[in-house]
Amino acid sequence: MGNLRIECKAFTELSVDELYEILALRSEVFVVEQNCIFLDLDHKDQKAIHFMGYDQNNQLMAYTRLFDYAAYYEGFLSIGRVVASPRGRGEGYGRQIFGKSVVKVQELFGQKPIKIGAQAYLESFYASFGFESINEDYIEDGIPHKIMVRA
Repeated sequence: MGNLRIECKAFTELSVDELYEILALRSEVFVVEQNCIFLDLDHKDQKAIHFMGYDQNNQLMAYTRLFDYAAYYEGFLSIGRVVASPRGRGEGYGRQIFGKSVVKVQELFGQKPIKIGAQAYLESFYASFGFESINEDYIEDGIPHKIMVRA
């Protein structure tokens, strides 16, 4: 299992190259790999803290975006766009980035509950971090999702 080097930046702190790598990774997985045509650029990146995980070769291998209380879901912190590069699958990068994201979002914004919109097939992954489904299932861009909360 490879260890990620983490960088955490506000939108205005991202370099053009960093932003390009983030958008390329999100597009590679969420649009191409998952065969889902959707508008990834949702005007929420500007409100997010961008949490980037790099491998020993300085390649972006995992990413999330972190949101302050009520910036995404009213009454909650949030973590979104959780993604691991296909080039690093099996290295535990997804688990690393998400676990560190849970810690970091509360470090940045306080010990408040976290709400996520999780792809349904990943319910047990998120449950392993203490998230529970609150039975608000929905379809987003043709993919089943669940609302999950960690108190």
